[in-house]
Amino acid sequence: MTKFFAVHVHLNHHQETPSFTPDSRQAWVRLGLALLIASIGGAGMWSVVVVLPAVQAEYAASRAAVSLAYTLTMFGFGLGGVIIGRITDRFGIVTAMALSIACTGMSYVLVGLSTTLWQFQAVYFLIGLGASATFAPLMAEASHWFDRYRGLAVTIVAAGNYVAGTVWPPIVNYGTQSVGWRTTHIAIGLFCAASMTLLLAVLRARMNGVAAQSHARAAPPRLDLGISTNALTVLLCIAGVACCVAMAMPQVHIVAYCGDLGYGVAAGAEMLSLMMGFGIVSRIGSGFLADRIGGLRTLLVGSLAQGFALSFYLFFDGLSSLYVISAMFGLFQGGIVPSYAIIIRETMPAQEAATRIGIVVFATVVGMSFGGWISGVIFDATGSYAAAFINGVAWNGLNLAIVLTLLMLARRQRAAMA
Repeated sequence: MTKFFAVHVHLNHHQETPSFTPDSRQAWVRLGLALLIASIGGAGMWSVVVVLPAVQAEYAASRAAVSLAYTLTMFGFGLGGVIIGRITDRFGIVTAMALSIACTGMSYVLVGLSTTLWQFQAVYFLIGLGASATFAPLMAEASHWFDRYRGLAVTIVAAGNYVAGTVWPPIVNYGTQSVGWRTTHIAIGLFCAASMTLLLAVLRARMNGVAAQSHARAAPPRLDLGISTNALTVLLCIAGVACCVAMAMPQVHIVAYCGDLGYGVAAGAEMLSLMMGFGIVSRIGSGFLADRIGGLRTLLVGSLAQGFALSFYLFFDGLSSLYVISAMFGLFQGGIVPSYAIIIRETMPAQEAATRIGIVVFATVVGMSFGGWISGVIFDATGSYAAAFINGVAWNGLNLAIVLTLLMLARRQRAAMA
């Protein structure tokens, strides 16, 4: 019993095997497996967006009422990031992912069996909870495997969310049109559970049963902003809410928007897929950038670019224009959320990484949830999305102001230490 307890404590403290070194070939293999897991598990973030029109028609509900399912998905995703982030810091990513897989598979089957709108909405909270492990906790875990290429590693894992956004919307739309949204959900649940379990088994073998390495956890933060960790967390949370209210408008409503304009929901699903595809390029590119200029400056670039792209939706609504703008929006905003994870790893203790990243990602999810819901409310009130796009641009301005403030604090701290 004493021997078992010693081994258990050993695992909980994330001690790495001596053969592992940061940025090694083994680290890149792990990263590839993490990307695959994130790409499959990220289905829960996008399936509800595609089926909004079909569910709205079936239940004769308002746009805002159906959009609440997305809000609950994001809330489950954010809350799960905090809870599963804490589990990751304590027990390791394998345990966290196992819980995620069980929740995802079960929830998709339950959605397919739902008979009322409130059941559909409630179970999508569980889908978001299941998907949460594939983002913040997985980013934090990957950050421990790298030193020189930490920014790139974090954004590659985060790109899994956009790979999911590129691949899953057309699949969900095809399934919905062919066999209905209920059967489609059940099939997704079974596929995710089986494929993610297999990948997790391979990842566990590659990790030799353990999690992050002590090397990264012992390294001090690279950047001092001259404020407490809790104060910085609060500021990053506010910034995360602001940027994601803006981000939610096109991501959540582009399918419905195209339907309203007469272009059809299939065109909207294609635009969402295009947006996510270019988002992959943006996310990985932001990782290269962060390894050279740091997370804060990378966040500034992303915030400026997102506001610029979002404003174009106010002036152009032609079919070709919307394809171009959606691609541009994806290209410009993809690196924003991973930048928060990089900033946390640069400024906060490594042993708190998964929990702190989970908290800030929860804030971004609150922004996405509120942004998706309030855009539906604004549409119901005005009959168009113009005011909703303006609302997004305003929130993006708040994000930009906070990022500039943090950069000024960093500059002041460097001057004081010079």
